[in-house]
Amino acid sequence: MVDAVSTNNAAGRVNAGGQMLASNFQTFLSLLTTQLRNQDPLSPVDSNEFTAQLTQMAGVEQQLLTNDLLTSLLRAQQGDGLTGASQYIGKDATAVWSATRFEDGEASWSYELAADATDVTLQVLDASGKVVWSGPAPDKTNGMHDFKWDGATTGGGQVDDGGVYTLKVLAKDGAGKDVDSQVLIRGRVTGVEMYDNTPFVIIGKSIMPVSSLIALEEQKATAQPDPEEDAGALSALASKLNPLNLLS
Repeated sequence: MVDAVSTNNAAGRVNAGGQMLASNFQTFLSLLTTQLRNQDPLSPVDSNEFTAQLTQMAGVEQQLLTNDLLTSLLRAQQGDGLTGASQYIGKDATAVWSATRFEDGEASWSYELAADATDVTLQVLDASGKVVWSGPAPDKTNGMHDFKWDGATTGGGQVDDGGVYTLKVLAKDGAGKDVDSQVLIRGRVTGVEMYDNTPFVIIGKSIMPVSSLIALEEQKATAQPDPEEDAGALSALASKLNPLNLLS
């Protein structure tokens, strides 16, 4: 998973700062009250000094109000994150992400090459970073390609369902230079979740932060049947099955 600056951590720092200011504010009021109560009547507190103390007190009070406002804004932002991410549900998405779950006997990725390559090797890594399978890519041309892994390991074994695996692409051109590539997850967004107050989207068997999305499209509609064509086909079938036609 990626590290992110969460609104939860920011809210915690604001709350901690607000509590410290509130404590200092109360201490300041107590000291000021004690000073006024015990001042020498023949030598009272200088008016300029007293005014400066009142100004400081007003500044601290204003800072407390500002902290309360920041806390409210951060809480509102947390709610907006999930609401905004929910708008992606039902759309076809492409994300720069390499982790997916192996379930129902397969795991699927896409990979993109920035140019034609002469040698492209795909590696499947387990959660510990160990390469469990390695082999040639099905396509070495410039562009985006799909790849499905059936769970077979290089050593001839078979992984169990439920594990999380990542794909790695090693591509070189005819001169032996590296060809830029990236691993993608493509599919329909089926749900959104919040982790550490960061919105994540679910695509197929993968879950990734919204920030990893690079493309969104409206889900392609399936072709609707034509009522007139269906009626014509039924009429032709009925004509063929007509007993008079069968006897003739």
